[in-house]
Amino acid sequence: VHQNKLDFFCKLGYGKQDICKVLENLGQEALEDDVLKELIRMGRKPQALESQAQLSSLKLVARGSCSTSPGLKWLEEDDSDPSNHLRPIVIDGSNVAMSHGNKEVFSCWGIQLAVDWFRERGHTYIKVFVPLWRKEPPRQDSPIADQHILEELEKQSILVYTPSRKVKGKRVVCYDDRYIVKVAYEKDGVIVSNDHYRDLQNENPEWKWFIEQRLLMYSFVSNRFMPPDDPLGRHGPTLSNFLSKKPVLPEPKWQPCPYGKKCTYGNKCKFYHPEKPHQAQLSVADELRAKIGVPLSLGKEAEKHNCLP
Repeated sequence: VHQNKLDFFCKLGYGKQDICKVLENLGQEALEDDVLKELIRMGRKPQALESQAQLSSLKLVARGSCSTSPGLKWLEEDDSDPSNHLRPIVIDGSNVAMSHGNKEVFSCWGIQLAVDWFRERGHTYIKVFVPLWRKEPPRQDSPIADQHILEELEKQSILVYTPSRKVKGKRVVCYDDRYIVKVAYEKDGVIVSNDHYRDLQNENPEWKWFIEQRLLMYSFVSNRFMPPDDPLGRHGPTLSNFLSKKPVLPEPKWQPCPYGKKCTYGNKCKFYHPEKPHQAQLSVADELRAKIGVPLSLGKEAEKHNCLP
């Protein structure tokens, strides 16, 4: 009998010490109502209610919202430095410079524009790869504009020259695209280029997936570096999420009920009704418990108890 009463009041949320103390005062044969009155007289509250009082009240959100978290939040907020959430940037220097020079001149100013754009966004890891022979004086068949920018970027540890040399008067150039893809893949970063690197995609299946998912194309509009707002298409991530290691959750969108005031689903309707501004994203049973003041945890315990064979 003692154990049955102890289990019963424990399910209501009262502590074992309080229950035993009351049973000692009233006797083991005391009625459950008398024990409950004595617990209430002692000023004891069920532990579930005490913990619930410490927590903030339940937030009521409109039905049809896709998320209960308001506003935009990072999925994880471990680091206070926002630059840690941004992906490393690896720029195909030759591709960017020739694009800015209309494929006629190797325009180093285009590289500077791209670097400045990512700097303003807060990216700390930016690398630009350019063949070593671009340090040579410009020739008529390969003109270079603003060559001093390459020296400045090299001093800032942003620009990296890929190896090249001359053998019997002929220039031997290492494949700079391989450097670009390899470094971006190892750093889990983003490749900035209008080249598709199809030969490297066929060479390595892991690189193929990486190039398809992490290639950021761009355009120059009046000396303005402009990447697209949807790098992977209309149904893909935004530019901000594409350049971030931890994407941002979208704002909750309310979906109005197509039936409007003629809706007959009542509280079971999952859509938003403007005439019912205080709809809660709770089940009907939980809403009824909230109205009569029964804790949600106790209601769930009762449901589990009724489901047991």
